[in-house]
Amino acid sequence: MPQSLDAALAYSNRWLDIIKSPVVTEAEGKAIIEESKHNFAEYFNRGWLDYRKSVTEAGDWAATEWTGEGAIFRDVLGREYIDCLGGYGMMDLGWGHPEVIAAVKAQLQRTPMPSQELIDPLRGVLARLMAEITPGDIKYSFFAASGTEAVEGAIKLAKMYTRKNGFIVAVKAFHGKTMGSLSMMGKADYRQPPGTLYGGPVYHVPYGDADAVERQLDICHKVGIDIAAVLMEPIQGEAGAIVPPDDFWPRLREMTTRYGVLLIADEVQTGLGRTGKLWGVEHWDVVPDILAVAKSLGGGVMPVSAFCANEEIWQVMMYPNPFIHTTTTGGGALACSAAIAAINVTLRDRLWEVAAAKGDYLIPKLKALAAEYPEIYHSITGKGLLIGQHFHDAEVGYKVAAGLFKRGVLVAGTLTSAHTIRIEPPLVITYEQIDAVLDRLADTLAEIRRKT
Repeated sequence: MPQSLDAALAYSNRWLDIIKSPVVTEAEGKAIIEESKHNFAEYFNRGWLDYRKSVTEAGDWAATEWTGEGAIFRDVLGREYIDCLGGYGMMDLGWGHPEVIAAVKAQLQRTPMPSQELIDPLRGVLARLMAEITPGDIKYSFFAASGTEAVEGAIKLAKMYTRKNGFIVAVKAFHGKTMGSLSMMGKADYRQPPGTLYGGPVYHVPYGDADAVERQLDICHKVGIDIAAVLMEPIQGEAGAIVPPDDFWPRLREMTTRYGVLLIADEVQTGLGRTGKLWGVEHWDVVPDILAVAKSLGGGVMPVSAFCANEEIWQVMMYPNPFIHTTTTGGGALACSAAIAAINVTLRDRLWEVAAAKGDYLIPKLKALAAEYPEIYHSITGKGLLIGQHFHDAEVGYKVAAGLFKRGVLVAGTLTSAHTIRIEPPLVITYEQIDAVLDRLADTLAEIRRKT
Protein backbone atom coordinates (compact mmCIF):
# COMPACT_ATOMS: atom_id res chain seq x y z
CA MET A 1 0.00 0.00 0.00
CA PRO A 2 1.28 3.54 -0.66
CA GLN A 3 2.81 5.44 2.21
CA SER A 4 0.40 7.82 3.96
CA LEU A 5 1.93 9.70 6.87
CA ASP A 6 -1.18 11.81 7.45
CA ALA A 7 -3.33 8.70 7.69
CA ALA A 8 -0.84 7.07 10.08
CA LEU A 9 -0.83 10.17 12.28
CA ALA A 10 -4.63 10.29 12.42
CA TYR A 11 -4.88 6.54 13.10
CA SER A 12 -2.33 6.65 15.91
CA ASN A 13 -4.12 9.64 17.45
CA ARG A 14 -7.40 7.72 17.43
CA TRP A 15 -5.84 4.72 19.12
CA LEU A 16 -4.02 6.79 21.71
CA ASP A 17 -7.42 8.17 22.69
CA ILE A 18 -8.76 4.61 23.00
CA ILE A 19 -5.76 3.52 25.07
CA LYS A 20 -6.24 6.43 27.45
CA SER A 21 -10.00 5.96 27.73
CA PRO A 22 -11.03 4.25 30.99
CA VAL A 23 -14.30 2.92 29.51
CA VAL A 24 -15.16 1.26 26.21
CA THR A 25 -18.81 1.09 25.18
CA GLU A 26 -20.35 -2.05 23.72
CA ALA A 27 -20.49 -0.47 20.28
CA GLU A 28 -16.84 0.58 20.54
CA GLY A 29 -15.91 -2.89 21.75
CA LYS A 30 -17.57 -4.59 18.78
CA ALA A 31 -15.84 -2.17 16.44
CA ILE A 32 -12.49 -2.96 18.06
CA ILE A 33 -13.10 -6.71 17.58
CA GLU A 34 -13.78 -6.28 13.87
CA GLU A 35 -10.87 -3.90 13.42
CA SER A 36 -8.54 -6.24 15.27
CA LYS A 37 -9.48 -9.18 13.05
CA HIS A 38 -8.88 -7.03 9.99
CA ASN A 39 -5.52 -5.74 11.22
CA PHE A 40 -4.24 -9.21 12.12
CA ALA A 41 -5.36 -10.64 8.79
CA GLU A 42 -4.07 -7.81 6.60
CA TYR A 43 -1.02 -6.50 8.43
CA PHE A 44 0.25 -9.04 10.99
CA ASN A 45 -0.43 -12.74 10.38
CA ARG A 46 -3.67 -14.16 8.98
CA GLY A 47 -2.59 -17.61 10.10
CA TRP A 48 -2.85 -16.59 13.73
CA LEU A 49 -6.59 -16.15 13.30
CA ASP A 50 -6.91 -19.55 11.62
CA TYR A 51 -4.83 -21.22 14.34
CA ARG A 52 -7.01 -20.05 17.24
CA LYS A 53 -9.61 -22.72 16.60
CA SER A 54 -10.56 -22.99 20.26
CA VAL A 55 -11.83 -19.43 20.00
CA THR A 56 -13.32 -19.38 16.51
CA GLU A 57 -15.00 -22.77 16.87
CA ALA A 58 -16.69 -21.51 20.03
CA GLY A 59 -18.93 -19.52 17.72
CA ASP A 60 -18.03 -16.19 19.26
CA TRP A 61 -14.87 -14.42 18.18
CA ALA A 62 -13.99 -13.06 21.61
CA ALA A 63 -10.21 -13.14 21.48
CA THR A 64 -9.76 -9.38 21.73
CA GLU A 65 -8.49 -9.38 25.29
CA TRP A 66 -8.67 -6.11 27.14
CA THR A 67 -7.98 -6.27 30.87
CA GLY A 68 -7.70 -8.58 33.84
CA GLU A 69 -6.49 -9.27 37.34
CA GLY A 70 -5.36 -12.44 39.05
CA ALA A 71 -6.52 -15.46 37.08
CA ILE A 72 -9.45 -13.63 35.49
CA PHE A 73 -9.31 -11.61 32.27
CA ARG A 74 -12.01 -9.82 30.31
CA ASP A 75 -12.42 -9.27 26.62
CA VAL A 76 -13.23 -5.90 25.09
CA LEU A 77 -16.96 -6.52 25.63
CA GLY A 78 -16.45 -7.21 29.34
CA ARG A 79 -16.98 -10.98 29.21
CA GLU A 80 -14.97 -12.84 31.88
CA TYR A 81 -12.71 -15.85 31.43
CA ILE A 82 -10.68 -17.98 33.81
CA ASP A 83 -7.12 -18.03 32.50
CA CYS A 84 -5.72 -21.56 32.41
CA LEU A 85 -3.04 -20.65 29.90
CA GLY A 86 -1.15 -18.01 31.89
CA GLY A 87 0.56 -16.50 28.86
CA TYR A 88 2.42 -19.81 28.31
CA GLY A 89 3.97 -19.42 31.76
CA MET A 90 4.44 -15.66 31.69
CA MET A 91 1.54 -14.87 34.05
CA ASP A 92 2.65 -16.74 37.18
CA LEU A 93 1.61 -13.72 39.27
CA GLY A 94 -1.60 -13.25 37.31
CA TRP A 95 -2.82 -10.39 35.20
CA GLY A 96 -1.54 -6.95 36.18
CA HIS A 97 -0.12 -7.76 39.59
CA PRO A 98 -0.46 -4.45 41.48
CA GLU A 99 2.93 -4.58 43.20
CA VAL A 100 4.77 -5.25 39.96
CA ILE A 101 2.88 -2.49 38.18
CA ALA A 102 3.58 -0.10 41.06
CA ALA A 103 7.32 -0.76 40.81
CA VAL A 104 7.31 -0.21 37.05
CA LYS A 105 5.25 2.98 37.36
CA ALA A 106 7.63 4.36 39.98
CA GLN A 107 10.64 3.63 37.80
CA LEU A 108 8.88 5.03 34.74
CA GLN A 109 8.51 8.36 36.51
CA ARG A 110 12.26 8.33 37.19
CA THR A 111 13.66 7.07 33.88
CA PRO A 112 12.40 4.32 31.59
CA MET A 113 15.70 3.31 29.93
CA PRO A 114 19.39 3.61 30.83
CA SER A 115 22.07 5.41 28.84
CA GLN A 116 23.96 2.11 28.44
CA GLU A 117 27.20 3.99 29.09
CA LEU A 118 26.90 4.63 32.84
CA ILE A 119 26.07 2.12 35.58
CA ASP A 120 22.32 1.66 35.98
CA PRO A 121 21.70 0.38 39.53
CA LEU A 122 18.67 -1.82 38.91
CA ARG A 123 20.56 -4.10 36.55
CA GLY A 124 23.09 -4.73 39.31
CA VAL A 125 20.33 -5.26 41.89
CA LEU A 126 18.59 -7.82 39.70
CA ALA A 127 21.87 -9.61 38.96
CA ARG A 128 22.58 -9.86 42.69
CA LEU A 129 19.07 -11.19 43.35
CA MET A 130 19.53 -13.82 40.67
CA ALA A 131 22.75 -14.93 42.35
CA GLU A 132 20.85 -15.26 45.64
CA ILE A 133 18.00 -17.39 44.26
CA THR A 134 19.55 -19.56 41.54
CA PRO A 135 20.85 -23.06 42.37
CA GLY A 136 24.32 -23.77 43.69
CA ASP A 137 27.22 -21.51 42.75
CA ILE A 138 25.52 -19.73 39.85
CA LYS A 139 26.48 -16.08 40.29
CA TYR A 140 26.49 -13.92 37.14
CA SER A 141 23.58 -13.01 34.86
CA PHE A 142 22.97 -11.24 31.57
CA PHE A 143 19.53 -9.79 30.81
CA ALA A 144 17.55 -9.68 27.59
CA ALA A 145 13.85 -9.63 26.73
CA SER A 146 12.79 -13.10 25.60
CA GLY A 147 13.35 -16.76 26.31
CA THR A 148 14.96 -17.45 22.96
CA GLU A 149 17.50 -14.67 23.63
CA ALA A 150 18.34 -16.29 26.96
CA VAL A 151 18.89 -19.65 25.27
CA GLU A 152 20.97 -18.01 22.51
CA GLY A 153 23.16 -16.49 25.19
CA ALA A 154 23.49 -19.81 27.00
CA ILE A 155 24.53 -21.54 23.77
CA LYS A 156 27.07 -18.83 22.98
CA LEU A 157 28.48 -18.88 26.50
CA ALA A 158 28.88 -22.67 26.40
CA LYS A 159 30.72 -22.45 23.08
CA MET A 160 33.03 -19.67 24.25
CA TYR A 161 33.90 -21.38 27.52
CA THR A 162 34.46 -24.89 26.19
CA ARG A 163 35.77 -23.89 22.74
CA LYS A 164 33.60 -26.69 21.41
CA ASN A 165 30.70 -26.63 18.97
CA GLY A 166 28.43 -29.63 19.50
CA PHE A 167 25.19 -29.90 21.49
CA ILE A 168 22.97 -32.73 22.64
CA VAL A 169 19.28 -31.88 22.98
CA ALA A 170 15.95 -33.69 23.15
CA VAL A 171 13.33 -34.76 20.66
CA LYS A 172 10.22 -32.52 21.06
CA ALA A 173 12.35 -29.95 22.87
CA PHE A 174 11.37 -26.31 22.59
CA HIS A 175 14.06 -23.67 23.20
CA GLY A 176 12.93 -20.75 21.04
CA LYS A 177 12.73 -19.75 17.39
CA THR A 178 15.72 -17.54 16.67
CA MET A 179 18.33 -19.34 14.59
CA GLY A 180 20.59 -20.77 17.28
CA SER A 181 17.74 -21.74 19.61
CA LEU A 182 15.77 -23.10 16.67
CA SER A 183 18.71 -25.40 15.87
CA MET A 184 18.04 -27.06 19.24
CA MET A 185 14.32 -27.48 18.50
CA GLY A 186 13.09 -31.06 18.60
CA LYS A 187 10.42 -30.88 15.89
CA ALA A 188 10.74 -30.68 12.11
CA ASP A 189 7.77 -28.32 11.57
CA TYR A 190 9.80 -25.37 12.83
CA ARG A 191 13.32 -26.46 11.82
CA GLN A 192 12.84 -27.35 8.17
CA PRO A 193 11.21 -24.22 6.66
CA PRO A 194 14.15 -21.84 7.38
CA GLY A 195 16.66 -24.25 5.89
CA THR A 196 20.22 -24.38 7.23
CA LEU A 197 20.42 -23.40 10.90
CA TYR A 198 23.34 -23.50 13.36
CA GLY A 199 26.44 -24.89 11.68
CA GLY A 200 27.74 -27.01 14.54
CA PRO A 201 26.64 -30.60 15.19
CA VAL A 202 23.37 -30.94 17.11
CA TYR A 203 22.25 -34.41 18.20
CA HIS A 204 18.67 -35.16 19.29
CA VAL A 205 17.90 -37.95 21.74
CA PRO A 206 14.62 -39.09 23.34
CA TYR A 207 13.75 -36.89 26.32
CA GLY A 208 14.15 -38.61 29.65
CA ASP A 209 16.39 -41.35 28.25
CA ALA A 210 19.67 -40.97 30.14
CA ASP A 211 21.11 -44.05 28.43
CA ALA A 212 20.59 -42.40 25.03
CA VAL A 213 22.37 -39.24 26.18
CA GLU A 214 25.28 -41.28 27.49
CA ARG A 215 25.52 -43.31 24.29
CA GLN A 216 25.65 -40.12 22.24
CA LEU A 217 28.31 -38.61 24.50
CA ASP A 218 30.35 -41.80 24.25
CA ILE A 219 30.07 -41.96 20.44
CA CYS A 220 31.07 -38.30 20.07
CA HIS A 221 34.03 -38.87 22.38
CA LYS A 222 35.18 -41.94 20.45
CA VAL A 223 34.95 -40.32 17.02
CA GLY A 224 36.39 -36.97 18.10
CA ILE A 225 33.30 -34.75 17.90
CA ASP A 226 33.52 -32.09 20.60
CA ILE A 227 30.35 -31.46 22.59
CA ALA A 228 30.00 -28.11 24.33
CA ALA A 229 26.84 -28.84 26.31
CA VAL A 230 23.78 -30.92 26.93
CA LEU A 231 20.75 -28.61 26.81
CA MET A 232 17.49 -29.80 28.37
CA GLU A 233 14.26 -28.52 29.91
CA PRO A 234 13.80 -29.79 33.48
CA ILE A 235 10.24 -30.68 32.47
CA GLN A 236 9.35 -30.40 28.80
CA GLY A 237 6.78 -27.62 28.44
CA GLU A 238 5.76 -27.45 24.78
CA ALA A 239 5.87 -31.23 24.49
CA GLY A 240 3.02 -31.31 27.01
CA ALA A 241 4.43 -31.08 30.54
CA ILE A 242 6.53 -34.22 30.19
CA VAL A 243 8.23 -35.19 33.45
CA PRO A 244 11.42 -37.25 33.08
CA PRO A 245 12.29 -40.30 35.20
CA ASP A 246 13.72 -39.36 38.59
CA ASP A 247 17.19 -40.57 37.67
CA PHE A 248 17.38 -38.50 34.47
CA TRP A 249 18.70 -35.17 35.75
CA PRO A 250 21.09 -36.68 38.34
CA ARG A 251 22.55 -38.89 35.62
CA LEU A 252 22.85 -35.93 33.24
CA ARG A 253 24.81 -34.09 35.90
CA GLU A 254 27.13 -37.02 36.55
CA MET A 255 27.82 -37.89 32.92
CA THR A 256 28.34 -34.31 31.69
CA THR A 257 30.84 -33.76 34.47
CA ARG A 258 32.59 -37.01 33.59
CA TYR A 259 32.83 -36.14 29.89
CA GLY A 260 33.83 -32.50 30.48
CA VAL A 261 30.60 -31.19 28.96
CA LEU A 262 28.46 -28.35 30.31
CA LEU A 263 24.87 -28.89 31.47
CA ILE A 264 22.37 -26.18 30.50
CA ALA A 265 18.92 -26.05 32.12
CA ASP A 266 16.30 -24.25 30.06
CA GLU A 267 14.09 -22.92 32.87
CA VAL A 268 12.31 -20.40 30.62
CA GLN A 269 8.95 -22.01 31.37
CA THR A 270 9.67 -24.00 34.53
CA GLY A 271 11.57 -21.37 36.52
CA LEU A 272 10.35 -19.29 39.46
CA GLY A 273 7.86 -21.71 40.94
CA ARG A 274 5.76 -23.05 38.06
CA THR A 275 6.41 -26.75 38.75
CA GLY A 276 6.24 -26.69 42.55
CA LYS A 277 9.90 -25.84 43.13
CA LEU A 278 11.54 -22.46 42.69
CA TRP A 279 13.55 -24.06 39.84
CA GLY A 280 12.59 -27.19 37.97
CA VAL A 281 16.01 -28.81 38.50
CA GLU A 282 15.45 -28.60 42.26
CA HIS A 283 13.05 -31.55 42.02
CA TRP A 284 16.21 -33.62 41.61
CA ASP A 285 18.73 -31.50 43.58
CA VAL A 286 20.78 -30.80 40.46
CA VAL A 287 22.88 -27.68 39.86
CA PRO A 288 23.36 -26.91 36.14
CA ASP A 289 26.37 -25.05 34.78
CA ILE A 290 24.21 -22.55 32.89
CA LEU A 291 20.58 -21.64 33.48
CA ALA A 292 18.16 -19.75 31.21
CA VAL A 293 15.02 -18.07 32.54
CA ALA A 294 12.37 -15.76 31.07
CA LYS A 295 8.55 -15.65 30.90
CA SER A 296 7.48 -15.13 34.55
CA LEU A 297 10.65 -13.22 35.46
CA GLY A 298 8.90 -10.00 34.40
CA GLY A 299 5.91 -10.65 36.61
CA GLY A 300 3.57 -10.65 33.63
CA VAL A 301 4.18 -6.93 33.23
CA MET A 302 7.49 -6.47 31.36
CA PRO A 303 9.48 -8.72 29.02
CA VAL A 304 12.75 -9.77 30.64
CA SER A 305 14.96 -12.85 30.46
CA ALA A 306 18.35 -13.96 31.74
CA PHE A 307 21.04 -16.53 31.26
CA CYS A 308 23.18 -17.22 34.29
CA ALA A 309 26.34 -19.15 35.16
CA ASN A 310 29.02 -19.54 37.79
CA GLU A 311 32.02 -17.25 38.07
CA GLU A 312 34.49 -19.55 36.34
CA ILE A 313 32.36 -19.95 33.22
CA TRP A 314 31.48 -16.24 33.18
CA GLN A 315 35.11 -15.18 32.80
CA VAL A 316 34.77 -15.44 29.01
CA MET A 317 31.96 -12.87 29.16
CA MET A 318 34.24 -10.39 30.94
CA TYR A 319 37.77 -10.85 29.57
CA PRO A 320 39.35 -9.90 27.29
CA ASN A 321 36.21 -8.23 25.89
CA PRO A 322 33.43 -7.30 28.34
CA PHE A 323 31.23 -6.33 25.38
CA ILE A 324 31.34 -9.75 23.76
CA HIS A 325 27.57 -10.05 24.33
CA THR A 326 25.35 -6.96 24.48
CA THR A 327 21.85 -5.70 23.72
CA THR A 328 20.72 -2.08 23.73
CA THR A 329 17.33 -2.65 25.33
CA GLY A 330 17.85 -5.82 27.38
CA GLY A 331 17.97 -5.30 31.12
CA GLY A 332 16.37 -1.86 30.90
CA ALA A 333 15.22 -0.15 34.06
CA LEU A 334 11.53 -0.90 33.60
CA ALA A 335 12.22 -4.58 32.95
CA CYS A 336 14.54 -4.83 35.95
CA SER A 337 12.06 -3.08 38.24
CA ALA A 338 9.38 -5.56 37.18
CA ALA A 339 11.69 -8.53 37.77
CA ILE A 340 12.77 -7.25 41.18
CA ALA A 341 9.13 -6.91 42.22
CA ALA A 342 8.21 -10.30 40.72
CA ILE A 343 11.01 -12.03 42.63
CA ASN A 344 9.98 -10.24 45.82
CA VAL A 345 6.36 -11.39 45.53
CA THR A 346 7.39 -14.93 44.57
CA LEU A 347 9.71 -15.27 47.57
CA ARG A 348 7.43 -13.52 50.05
CA ASP A 349 4.39 -15.58 49.10
CA ARG A 350 6.44 -18.76 48.52
CA LEU A 351 4.59 -19.28 45.28
CA TRP A 352 6.42 -22.51 44.42
CA GLU A 353 4.77 -24.07 47.48
CA VAL A 354 1.44 -22.63 46.36
CA ALA A 355 1.93 -24.18 42.92
CA ALA A 356 2.83 -27.54 44.45
CA ALA A 357 -0.26 -27.59 46.66
CA LYS A 358 -2.61 -26.54 43.87
CA GLY A 359 -1.06 -29.08 41.52
CA ASP A 360 -1.54 -31.79 44.15
CA TYR A 361 -5.19 -30.73 44.30
CA LEU A 362 -5.82 -30.40 40.56
CA ILE A 363 -3.83 -33.23 38.94
CA PRO A 364 -5.61 -36.13 40.74
CA LYS A 365 -8.99 -34.64 39.76
CA LEU A 366 -7.88 -34.37 36.13
CA LYS A 367 -6.68 -37.98 36.26
CA ALA A 368 -10.08 -39.01 37.62
CA LEU A 369 -11.78 -37.29 34.69
CA ALA A 370 -9.37 -38.99 32.30
CA ALA A 371 -10.28 -42.36 33.82
CA GLU A 372 -13.97 -41.51 33.40
CA TYR A 373 -13.45 -40.67 29.72
CA PRO A 374 -10.87 -43.21 28.50
CA GLU A 375 -12.07 -42.87 24.90
CA ILE A 376 -11.03 -39.19 25.00
CA TYR A 377 -7.91 -39.12 27.18
CA HIS A 378 -4.57 -40.78 26.77
CA SER A 379 -2.97 -39.43 29.97
CA ILE A 380 -2.39 -36.50 32.31
CA THR A 381 1.18 -35.38 32.95
CA GLY A 382 2.99 -32.61 34.79
CA LYS A 383 4.09 -31.17 38.10
CA GLY A 384 2.76 -28.21 40.03
CA LEU A 385 0.73 -26.02 37.68
CA LEU A 386 2.46 -27.13 34.48
CA ILE A 387 0.00 -29.78 33.34
CA GLY A 388 -0.62 -31.56 30.05
CA GLN A 389 -3.91 -33.17 29.02
CA HIS A 390 -3.03 -35.74 26.35
CA PHE A 391 -5.76 -36.94 24.00
CA HIS A 392 -6.01 -39.87 21.62
CA ASP A 393 -7.01 -37.51 18.81
CA ALA A 394 -5.74 -33.98 18.15
CA GLU A 395 -9.20 -32.90 16.93
CA VAL A 396 -10.69 -33.94 20.26
CA GLY A 397 -8.19 -31.65 21.96
CA TYR A 398 -9.45 -28.75 19.89
CA LYS A 399 -13.03 -29.65 20.84
CA VAL A 400 -12.07 -29.61 24.52
CA ALA A 401 -10.39 -26.23 24.16
CA ALA A 402 -13.36 -24.81 22.24
CA GLY A 403 -15.85 -26.22 24.71
CA LEU A 404 -13.97 -24.71 27.61
CA PHE A 405 -13.75 -21.34 25.88
CA LYS A 406 -17.52 -21.34 25.32
CA ARG A 407 -17.79 -21.90 29.06
CA GLY A 408 -15.40 -19.09 29.95
CA VAL A 409 -12.08 -20.93 30.37
CA LEU A 410 -8.99 -20.25 28.24
CA VAL A 411 -6.61 -23.12 27.49
CA ALA A 412 -4.36 -23.77 24.49
CA GLY A 413 -2.35 -26.42 22.73
CA THR A 414 1.38 -26.98 22.80
CA LEU A 415 3.85 -26.33 19.99
CA THR A 416 5.52 -29.73 19.72
CA SER A 417 2.63 -32.04 20.65
CA ALA A 418 -0.53 -31.82 18.55
CA HIS A 419 -2.45 -34.13 20.89
CA THR A 420 -1.98 -32.03 24.01
CA ILE A 421 -3.89 -29.19 25.66
CA ARG A 422 -2.05 -27.49 28.49
CA ILE A 423 -3.40 -26.33 31.81
CA GLU A 424 -1.00 -23.64 32.98
CA PRO A 425 -2.90 -21.07 35.05
CA PRO A 426 -1.43 -18.22 37.07
CA LEU A 427 -0.08 -19.56 40.33
CA VAL A 428 -2.47 -17.19 42.10
CA ILE A 429 -5.56 -18.99 40.75
CA THR A 430 -7.94 -19.70 43.62
CA TYR A 431 -9.26 -23.11 44.61
CA GLU A 432 -12.76 -21.85 43.85
CA GLN A 433 -11.62 -21.00 40.32
CA ILE A 434 -9.95 -24.42 39.97
CA ASP A 435 -13.23 -26.09 40.97
CA ALA A 436 -15.08 -23.98 38.40
CA VAL A 437 -12.61 -25.07 35.70
CA LEU A 438 -13.08 -28.73 36.65
CA ASP A 439 -16.89 -28.39 36.54
CA ARG A 440 -16.76 -26.75 33.11
CA LEU A 441 -14.30 -29.35 31.86
CA ALA A 442 -16.59 -32.15 33.03
CA ASP A 443 -19.50 -30.49 31.23
CA THR A 444 -17.40 -30.14 28.05
CA LEU A 445 -16.35 -33.80 28.13
CA ALA A 446 -19.95 -34.94 28.62
CA GLU A 447 -21.00 -32.87 25.61
CA ILE A 448 -18.22 -34.36 23.46
CA ARG A 449 -19.24 -37.88 24.47
CA ARG A 450 -22.89 -37.18 23.61
CA LYS A 451 -21.94 -35.88 20.15
CA THR A 452 -19.51 -38.65 19.32
